[in-house]
Amino acid sequence: MRTAYSVETVRNAERELMARLPEGALMQRAAAGLAAACAQLLGRVAGRVYGSRVVLLVGSGDNGGDALYAGARLARRGAGVTALLLAPERAHGGGLAALRRAGGRTLDAGAAPAAATERIARADVVLDGVVGIGGRGGLRKEAVPLADAAARSRAAVVAVDLPSGVDADTGRVPGDVVRADLTVTFGAHKPGLLIDPAREYAGSVRLVDIGLPLPREGAELEALQHADVARLLPVPAAESDKYRRGVVGIAAGSARYPGAAVLAVAGALRGGAGAVRYVGPA
Repeated sequence: MRTAYSVETVRNAERELMARLPEGALMQRAAAGLAAACAQLLGRVAGRVYGSRVVLLVGSGDNGGDALYAGARLARRGAGVTALLLAPERAHGGGLAALRRAGGRTLDAGAAPAAATERIARADVVLDGVVGIGGRGGLRKEAVPLADAAARSRAAVVAVDLPSGVDADTGRVPGDVVRADLTVTFGAHKPGLLIDPAREYAGSVRLVDIGLPLPREGAELEALQHADVARLLPVPAAESDKYRRGVVGIAAGSARYPGAAVLAVAGALRGGAGAVRYVGPA
């Protein structure tokens, strides 16, 4: 089961947890999980972490800080890491210092657009740390060329918490957006990772547990996974009749578009239901 929480609920849980932790500890938890996921991905796309090429797309908020700290961890393992800064004067100070201490490089993406595009073209993995769950309205114009370069490259794109440009709460895609191969999300799934059309931009989603104290009854939505559906299906025994095997009720299709009803009924029959009841146009 994938359970998604709103941005407001996640923010409240983060504040509650940060009040009990040393300063910066929560970001370090997120960065550790992000770096581990990237290292595993680099093992598949580049064969190793050491000597691989990683590019960070870094915005001005904590999302960029997560990317910078994760980049520092990868640099300490021998990856060549370059951070493309969209707003150098507002980049996360601690993350920048950690990356530079680890041997990573930084580049002002606005001042050197050709060099930034060239770095992305040569990368094995690109981390999207442009904007996090507080973003609204699609990518800003200065980030669009970097997103386009990442889409054209051979690199695997990893979104930090969620793809930049999508709406975390609604799943809307109001403008330009990063398309990720993998999204590493922290603490909880966000609705936009499970709802179309944003879900299509998230790629595979990996949840990193950072210890958020989330309310049990506060979820916005739940998405069943294959194992959840399997547990819900009745298992027929020798004495099972059609009602014990489960009855499926279907209200689908229309006189003009009957295909949905045909597909739903056929799927229910082949799925092992004991009885199928169709309610709709003849």
